[in-house]
Amino acid sequence: MRNTSRRSAFAVTLYALLEPLPLGFFLAAWLFDIIYMKSYVLMWTHSASWLIAIGLVIAILPRILSLVYLFRGSDSAEKTHFWLSLVAIIAAILNAFIHSRDAYAVVPLGVTLSTLVVALLLLANVQLALRQRTA
Repeated sequence: MRNTSRRSAFAVTLYALLEPLPLGFFLAAWLFDIIYMKSYVLMWTHSASWLIAIGLVIAILPRILSLVYLFRGSDSAEKTHFWLSLVAIIAAILNAFIHSRDAYAVVPLGVTLSTLVVALLLLANVQLALRQRTA
């Protein structure tokens, strides 16, 4: 989200501070899912569940800010970033439901959804960074 004259400096700063945090939580959850898949130690899947829940809570505000600016007119890179992030968040919500099951039922669907969430968020951030670099 670029800072133009139509955008609040506070909102742009808040977005810049909060936007990378969910990716970190989802990446850690993905790693914990992989560790659980190899070890079957329950602590890892329980920790992944908490990381997914915290990542979802933190992901709300940046998506609301980008949604507001999406309707005010954004370039195509920002729109693509919003929609990829939104699909990732929907997949993370499904992943949270998968992780609410018995720990042994998390594998393999939970790992697959965690991989999808991380891949979508990485793709969204990389395409936006490349677009802003060339602009």
